[in-house]
Amino acid sequence: MAASDRSIGAPIRSSEEYLASLRGRRLTVYLSGKRVEEPVDHPVIRPSINAVAATYDAAPEDLDLATAESGLTGERVNRFLHLAGSPADLVAQSQMQRRLGQLTGTCFQRCVGMDAINALFSLTFDVDAARGTPYHTRFVAWLAAVQRQNLVVGGAMTDVKGDRSQSPGQQADPDLFVRVAERRPDGVVLRGAKAHQTGAVNSHWLLVMPGLRLQPEEHDYAVACAVPVAAPGLTFVLGRQSSDSRSLEGDLDVGNARFAGQEALVVFDDVFVPHERVFLDGETEFAADLVERFTAYHRRSYVCKAGVGDVLIGAAALIADYHGVPEASHVRDKLVEMGHLNETIYATGIAASHQGHPTAAGNWEPDHLLANVCKQHVTRFPYEIARLAQDLAGGAVVTLPSEQDLHHPEVGPLLDKYLRGRADVPTEHRFRVLRLIENLTLGRNAVGYLTESLHGAGSPQAQRVVIRRQLDLEARKALARRLAGIPPEG
Repeated sequence: MAASDRSIGAPIRSSEEYLASLRGRRLTVYLSGKRVEEPVDHPVIRPSINAVAATYDAAPEDLDLATAESGLTGERVNRFLHLAGSPADLVAQSQMQRRLGQLTGTCFQRCVGMDAINALFSLTFDVDAARGTPYHTRFVAWLAAVQRQNLVVGGAMTDVKGDRSQSPGQQADPDLFVRVAERRPDGVVLRGAKAHQTGAVNSHWLLVMPGLRLQPEEHDYAVACAVPVAAPGLTFVLGRQSSDSRSLEGDLDVGNARFAGQEALVVFDDVFVPHERVFLDGETEFAADLVERFTAYHRRSYVCKAGVGDVLIGAAALIADYHGVPEASHVRDKLVEMGHLNETIYATGIAASHQGHPTAAGNWEPDHLLANVCKQHVTRFPYEIARLAQDLAGGAVVTLPSEQDLHHPEVGPLLDKYLRGRADVPTEHRFRVLRLIENLTLGRNAVGYLTESLHGAGSPQAQRVVIRRQLDLEARKALARRLAGIPPEG
């Protein structure tokens, strides 16, 4: 079997087999103006691949957390490919996401695929019930095959959008939202682009979905389908990340040399998709519902940031130790505040999972209100946690000399003497933890911990719109009237 064809073959069982599955696919990938022939071997890209590989290593470490019995195949499957069948499954997802955040200190890139799978499973069921379409049967067949092969799926919802004041059908360029450019007897042809695509090059499949409410005349944009990452016509342009070129320079200055995230602009240049992998085609009335279901799953999935927060809190506590002030009252208070904010993120994600509800298709969705409250916390709290970590780190987090200086035969001994904290802690250890704090709050993994926390799964305002709609103020006003002795209105 060719490395570029994962439609058949034995399942991936380890991180080594996952890495092998990515080789030889001949993807069209660009980074910093250059074509990348083999992404697996590129030093800037490889840390993001390592983060996905960690999701395979986690399975044997904690079988019950990382895997579940599939309702489609009856076999144990990676939880990122599992359809949540109960509140306990939703909770296990959240627990797994926090654990992987702790292990990698970055975005491990698979939550978006898991959430897309669960949203499309119930959505296709509802479309078939209303319209007599074959989408659900197609989706189940595709997902069962993906589960058996243990592949990585990415969810592609965010279009490039163009003029934000105009809907897809009103754009000067029709390709600014992914659309069906041609319908053939055996399938459809896609044209357009998806932005900010997490882990695109590191995936085997992309689940394409519409990203907003559509009007009936915008039926060409109401398309959901599965596209192999190696499909002809796809081009991936990787985004730059702060300090990403440090991966070319050595180990110490990176801060987290092993793991990182990845985002890409994915261009669809007449990409053919056969009918058996098309799960929505023109049913505009279901587009908004799909977006709401997906974002409920995905906004709750940002409990992963609590895992990354655990790493940053640990780094802040460690630098306080190295500075000799772990018992200072203001240090303890700041660490408590960091922990309080971090646990609040996790608590709302767990609550959204516990209070989930079944869909007509049989899988479970998290509570929509609490999922959006979770994500609203994530848009704010990591920034305050990062501020407190920098406070505890001190100015050296941004003025530290380079690894090359520390190891220089002449200036290195001076740095070892003057940049030491506690006498019993090697200066290099202080360097390393400061670089980790820099990595999470300013550098490469601040992409996932801060900016992605702000904009991922929709803008903060989008969450507030859902929260306002879910609050049911009329019911709350009725509670207040009853206790205040005010007769019901009307």
